[in-house]
Amino acid sequence: MASDKAPLPFGYTFAAGAIAGVSEADFGYVRLESLAAGAQSGRVLLRLAPYTNIYCHHRYPLDVLKTRIQLQTGKPTAGVDHYNGMLDCFKKIVKNEGPSRLYRGITAPILMEAPKRATKFAANDKWGKFYRDLFGQQQMTQGLSVLTGASAGATEAFIVVPFELVKIRLQDKASAGKYNGAVDVVVKTVRNEGLLAMYNGLESTLWRHILWNAGYFGCIHQVRQLIPKAETKKGQTINDIIAGTIGGTVGTIFNTPLDVVKSRIQNTIKVPGQVPKYNWAFPAVLTVFKEEGFAALYKGFIPKVLRLGPGGGILLVVYTGVMDMFRKMRDERLGKQL
Repeated sequence: MASDKAPLPFGYTFAAGAIAGVSEADFGYVRLESLAAGAQSGRVLLRLAPYTNIYCHHRYPLDVLKTRIQLQTGKPTAGVDHYNGMLDCFKKIVKNEGPSRLYRGITAPILMEAPKRATKFAANDKWGKFYRDLFGQQQMTQGLSVLTGASAGATEAFIVVPFELVKIRLQDKASAGKYNGAVDVVVKTVRNEGLLAMYNGLESTLWRHILWNAGYFGCIHQVRQLIPKAETKKGQTINDIIAGTIGGTVGTIFNTPLDVVKSRIQNTIKVPGQVPKYNWAFPAVLTVFKEEGFAALYKGFIPKVLRLGPGGGILLVVYTGVMDMFRKMRDERLGKQL
């Protein structure tokens, strides 16, 4: 979704992505009218301020449920919790471990969210300009949107890998007695497995983000072409929610198999001289398919899409609104200089 509007410097797209990231983290409190009015009047930053630290209240437990289900292998074993879906997982965690377990590992995604989304949109904008120049296109096409999104996803992946590894190891039930928090995960991982172990799962994370962003930005471009053009700011907000939500849902459909194996790869403790069962992305996908069936490649899909579908809509709305605000500020500043 590299914009066809008047371009802004890199710093503006990076800042807009960061703001969109912290707002998308809590879409439960943001009303459509607030987003539309905020974007229109240039008060987006002020409206988002109360939401930047509310990540844990709505979305994070869904991520814990997703990871627990993804890490589950084999048939039920006596004395070990076996989850028969999202609601069953939720009930058993609360009953057997306490509600606080639904928030274990939350520090990593809180720290990751702003730089992750900032990189996503800034890289998408930069890659969009690069590919338009490379292929001699004045505006984005469907193919360029997919290519640009995939490239932005690959760029974003390098930022998130260490955070994801810390989060996964804290979310796993088996890690309850191993780590005392995010810093402890980093210390023990580096000490026992080496510094490069913080980037375990880089390849699978690359594929996960390439597929999600290709689906997300590619769908946004296509949906915007298909739906009627908005005549009002509120109409534009509705269009962006529709396009972003569809994009987030399609991206999740594309990347869930890679997310399943990424979780397992990053949760595997590397032992010198031993080849891990889950090591490289696509061989791991094949292993899961052979041993557990096709459905296992979509473990955790429901809680994942409940986060990333609507979240993709909010992400797009806020990013677009903040960029429009920045353009308005720039135009007003240039007008005063004339």
